[in-house]
Amino acid sequence: MGTSLALAGYLFFAARAEAFAERKLAQRLKIDKEDEARLDERRGFASRARPDTPLIWFHAASVGESLALLELIRRLIEERPEISVLVTTGTVTSAKVMDSRLPEGAFHQYAPLDALPFVRRFLDFWKPDLAVWTESELWPALITETHTRAIPMLLINARMSKASHDKWRFLRGMARSLLDRFDFAHVQDVTTANYLRNLGLPGQRLEIAGTLKEGAAALPYEEAERERIAARLSGRPVWLAASTHEGEEKKVLEAHNLALRGNPRLLLILVPRHPERGDALADLLQRGDWSYMRRTADELPDADTQVYLADTMGELGLWYRIAPISFVGGSLEPIGGHNPFEPAALGSAILHGPYVTNFVDIYQRLTESRAARLVSAPDSLAVAVNDLMNPDYAAAMANAAWEVSSSGAGVTDMAVDLLLSTLDDAPSRRLPGPT
Repeated sequence: MGTSLALAGYLFFAARAEAFAERKLAQRLKIDKEDEARLDERRGFASRARPDTPLIWFHAASVGESLALLELIRRLIEERPEISVLVTTGTVTSAKVMDSRLPEGAFHQYAPLDALPFVRRFLDFWKPDLAVWTESELWPALITETHTRAIPMLLINARMSKASHDKWRFLRGMARSLLDRFDFAHVQDVTTANYLRNLGLPGQRLEIAGTLKEGAAALPYEEAERERIAARLSGRPVWLAASTHEGEEKKVLEAHNLALRGNPRLLLILVPRHPERGDALADLLQRGDWSYMRRTADELPDADTQVYLADTMGELGLWYRIAPISFVGGSLEPIGGHNPFEPAALGSAILHGPYVTNFVDIYQRLTESRAARLVSAPDSLAVAVNDLMNPDYAAAMANAAWEVSSSGAGVTDMAVDLLLSTLDDAPSRRLPGPT
């Protein structure tokens, strides 16, 4: 297997990049992008013992990618209770989510930075029996060092945007060297399949499987809390703006102001993608003279509340169950959109903006099934919200969305079969965990 000049140059630098990586960690720590208490994990040091069992290692980029793995991980452990699962990610938010959501038998560590001393330390300790990359998080040192140790490598739920493909195209030799190290790949769609073939992934090692997000279990919630909030709302009409980003909230609030003219009792539940923006959004609501309550202040909406700021992590399952209409954020600004299967699986009609490049195939299927509606500005968002106050219209959209989302359970089945067959076919590698 060849190594391109670009990859050789990268690895030459990565072998000597420890000081550079330390500066990078220090910079990220200053802006709260690292967890100081677990910073050694980014250097490849483990913060817990390795289980003395076969170990499947999943690497994901951040929250969305790691959440898509939860049902797959649950199924793997259910079918093979003797295995353990390690999940690595690189963001503080994803670490918090994984620590609270992973099933028994699975655990989280931060991924090492892509400096060879850190990567080697990580692999020396964990000695995974199978390595699984998700979507398109391809770190060259991590991939080449894993392959050097003859650890079977899979790429699942792979998705590549045109922008990512165009960047890699200028490093085609490097991309080919990296992709050729994978034993097999499950990709989400035809576009990704074509991009990966073009970059050098052998066609016989690739299958279009669909997205794991389709087969993911419904987001969790507490039924007692849902009942408590529903009783508090006392039948008020409600809509949800979920996973919103900076710039979107002003547009959502403008739409809500327009919608209130036709329905003065309407309540907006506003859930920012990043809960740490709660203070800034509270200030925005205060300056706009909105009547609002805030989740992190342990407040609940009353009859006069116009906006409920749900600035907490991990409660989208609750809000999707409460609101029959959901605007999915990251789509009125050029972010790329967020996973529409989360509201679809929970009976909520879906609204979205034009910027959905991260999920373009999924939104296309939802649109073709009349399960989602495109809005482009505050006025069209307000019109859509008011239209969906008709319960028959909202129920028809929500049912269509549920049918599309539930059709992908087989994607998880395919992934389970691929991982377990690869693990079974691999030479026995299990060693006692390091002491």
